[in-house]
Formats: sequence, structure tokens, C-alpha cells
Amino acid sequence: MTDSWLWKQGKSSALVAPLALFLLFFFVLPLGTMMRSAVSDPVASRALPTISSALKGWDRSSAPGPEAQTALAGDLRGITDDELFGDLVRRLNSAKSGFRTLMSKTRAALSADTALSDLTSVDKRWSDPSFWVAIQEAASSPTTDRNLLAAVDLMRDANGSITNVPPGSSANRDTLIRTLITAATVTICCALLGMPFAMVAASVTGWRRQLLLAAVLLPLWTSLLVRTAAWFILLQDNGLINSTLQFIGLTSGPIPLIFNRVGVVIAMTHVLLPFMVLPIFSVLLGIPKNLMPAAASLGANPVRAFYLVLLPLSLRGVVSGSLLVFMSALGYYITPALIGGAKDQMISSVIAYYATGAANWGMAGALGLVLLVATILLYVIYLRLSIEEARA
Repeated sequence: MTDSWLWKQGKSSALVAPLALFLLFFFVLPLGTMMRSAVSDPVASRALPTISSALKGWDRSSAPGPEAQTALAGDLRGITDDELFGDLVRRLNSAKSGFRTLMSKTRAALSADTALSDLTSVDKRWSDPSFWVAIQEAASSPTTDRNLLAAVDLMRDANGSITNVPPGSSANRDTLIRTLITAATVTICCALLGMPFAMVAASVTGWRRQLLLAAVLLPLWTSLLVRTAAWFILLQDNGLINSTLQFIGLTSGPIPLIFNRVGVVIAMTHVLLPFMVLPIFSVLLGIPKNLMPAAASLGANPVRAFYLVLLPLSLRGVVSGSLLVFMSALGYYITPALIGGAKDQMISSVIAYYATGAANWGMAGALGLVLLVATILLYVIYLRLSIEEARA
């Protein structure tokens, strides 16, 4: 009996193992790496091993004494790896502008004079406490919340308190808000278009239903880049949409539909519409067909019957579709990059810049972690609503 049970459990585990391994290597591990990079800051502590202890007790209001300068000079002389030095310079320069030239100048002076320890004689900027504050914060711990705070335009001041970054120095918060607003707008548009379409598809049978479903599923068989490029052509001033509107006399000139928020919403709605239609359609199929005629026989007009009978019963599909569309829209990159303007870029563009342009994986991971937390919160809310609905 025991051997038979173990054999069945072994077969079940063998069937699940490929999926478990796939999720582990292509989801869990990359996700963990992203989360670790968001709070990991080992470069300065590894490159400057003695400066942190030399700055203990420093008042941070004036330049530190000769002991700290001697310790920093010794740490800089000990850096023989140019790649490590470059990483250190990028880390410090991201916290305080001017470190790129300052560190290069100081390293060259220390290499030329092995007895040099007075850094203020190399560059007067070493008498500025803000540069030493940046070094102390970077070298004090291999972990940091700097990237997570910067992802929402926050920072720690000289006293360690959390405060807003100076105006105009960062736009991450505005970009996050823009991303949420764009994703919500696309979700609403998909719901307004998807609900009637799903109702029509559920009300017909045979080849008509197959044709309607094919119209929804067909875009999924086409590359996202191809669909976005098609909308890029259609939305131009001399594209098919503007040409048609002018031909039938609805407009006297081209309507700006590209490089703005309108074009982004139109293209994203088309791409994400299937994720709204299919959940609603599956729920509508389970609703008895005689409920709407019964509501009409009791005196309810079609609009009243829809709001009181059909919509509450199909709300589960609407919520599921909205969740799918909203979470997918949060991470869109190609469509806003091609169709939108400079003020329509979403947070994915900022993440791509930090990852590939600035080589700042910490900030890229922090912004990705913010999106992950927002997605998890939405999913938790959905699960809670689903559980309460099931209990009711």
C-alpha cells in the first residue's frame, strides 16, 4: 500500500517537476535577483573598506579631519581594479554630481605622489561636507534603501530623515502616476468595448460566434511590434483614420492621434482587448439565457434588465478582465515608446533607461519592485473580493 502511494506521488511529482523548474529558473530567481539589486549596495563598502570607521563620530557639518582623508587616500590607492573603480565612481556620482571628475583627478594625484594625504590640496571640493556625506552613506552598509526611496522621488537628508528630492531633479513619481492613469484609462476603454462585444458573442451560436471570437483572437497571433507599427501608420496625419474622417466630412483637417496620450490609449486598448473579452465571455456563457426574457416579462426595459440582472452576474468576468488588462498595461514599453510622445512614456521606459543606458541596475530593480508591489496589492484585493463573494 505504501509502495503504491509512493509510486503515485513520484509520478505526480515528475509531471509537475518541469513546470516547477521552469518557474524557479525563469521567474523566481530573476525576481529574487531584481529584488536583491534594488537594496544591494556593496561597491563602496568593498572599494573603500576603512573610510567608514574613520568617519565614525563625524558631525557631517564640516569637512572631516586628516585621519579620514588619510583613510580615503589609502583606500583609493588600494583599488587596483579599474572596473571596480568605475563602479565606485558611478555609484558616488549618482548620489552627488561631480564625483566623476573629482575621483579621477584625485586618483591620478595619489598615484603620482605616494605620500599625499591632504585631499583638499588636490581639489577644493574635498572641503565640501556633502561629498563626504555621500561617501559615508555609500560605504557604511552593503544594503541601502536609497534606490527604493529614489524610485518614488524621496531621499534621506543630512539628518537621515526621509524627505522629497529637490524639485526638477527626478520625475519617477510623476512617471509612476502617469503609468497608473494610462493603465486605468486603457482598462476602462477595454471594459466599455469588451462588455458589449462579449454579450453579442455569447448571444449567437455557430459560425457567427466563431467569427466574432476569431476577430478577437486574431491580434494575439500577430507580433506586438507588428501591431504597434500598424497603428503607427494608421494614426498618422495622412493615415487611414484621418483620411477617412476628412473624406466623410467629419473633420476639416487631420486630428493629432499620434505622439500623444490618445494614440497610446487607442493602440494599447486594441492590443489588450482580448484579455477583457475572453473572461467576460466565459462568465456570460454560464448565465441562463432565460433571465433577460424573464426580466422583460416582469416589466423591466432592456437597460434596467442589464443593470439589475446581467451586469451583477457578469461582474466576476469584468473584474477578472480588468485585473488582467491593468496588470499587463502597467509594464507596457513598445507601444508608448513608438506611439506616445515625450510626456507619454511609462515607467517601463525609465526602467529600460536605467538598465541599458545608465547601467544602474539598482534603480532599475527598485522601479521594477515598485511595479511588482502594486501588482501584488491588486491581486490581493481581487482575491479578497473573490473570497467575500464566495462566502456571500
